[in-house]
Amino acid sequence: MSRTFDYFYDFSSPYAYLAHEEVELVASTHNAEVRWRPFLLGGLFHALGTAQAPILEASENKRKHLLLDLHRWAEVRDLPWRWPSRFPMMTVLPLRAVLQLEGDDRKVLSRAIFRAYWGGDQDISDAGVLGGIINEAGFDAATLLAGCSAPDVKAKLRANTEELLQAGGVGAPAFVVGDMHIWGQDRFEFVERALQGWKPQTG
Repeated sequence: MSRTFDYFYDFSSPYAYLAHEEVELVASTHNAEVRWRPFLLGGLFHALGTAQAPILEASENKRKHLLLDLHRWAEVRDLPWRWPSRFPMMTVLPLRAVLQLEGDDRKVLSRAIFRAYWGGDQDISDAGVLGGIINEAGFDAATLLAGCSAPDVKAKLRANTEELLQAGGVGAPAFVVGDMHIWGQDRFEFVERALQGWKPQTG
């Protein structure tokens, strides 16, 4: 039976990057369709009253462990990886760009932007750099960049962010399977179980 679930992501999140290939593998395994849902992580954090870059607010020992963990996960997932020279990254422009695409097109461009930032340390907030990524991925950079200022595109980004907040979102990546909210790139076992109809006793 075909199923659909949501993958909420922001390019500024290393954990969302670590999930961006795995989510499709999980979907394929369970005959499911993933809806790629860009949202503004900074907006969510602002609404929650939390730090804009929690990893930088951790204690020194915890921060070292988190960074080591990220490197290990990237190796396990076979993803190109380097800690970027610009972090946190302003991602409003690339998020609005991908929101103008649908289906596989959104997925293709999102993958390209993720890898450009987390694998290649490119400044995806810069319109010139982003335009190059968009063109290389096979899309029209001039059209998408111009569309980033459209009111309906801005509204879509706000709506996705608000929807995740109302679903109980606390960070990225987040997955919504039916009425179940799941947070974290290391919780795909929960996603898989939910796709099979799992209803945990604790909600």
